[in-house]
Amino acid sequence: MLLILSIVLSTFLGFLLLSTMGPIYGGIMAFGIVAGCLFRGVYLLNEINQHILKNPVKKHQIQDYVKKTE
Repeated sequence: MLLILSIVLSTFLGFLLLSTMGPIYGGIMAFGIVAGCLFRGVYLLNEINQHILKNPVKKHQIQDYVKKTE
């Protein structure tokens, strides 16, 4: 549901940028928004990776989890 809302709001924002600011300025703003979201995603993936590397899962923990789920 949040994804659909995000798509609709992004479509509305893109239409608003292109219609009010013109295609060049609207395109530049849209590119900035998309690039900013991509950089934020890469930053979050890096943070998750560092967190996982700090606290590795032990082999016996995996075996215990598998036994519990069977």
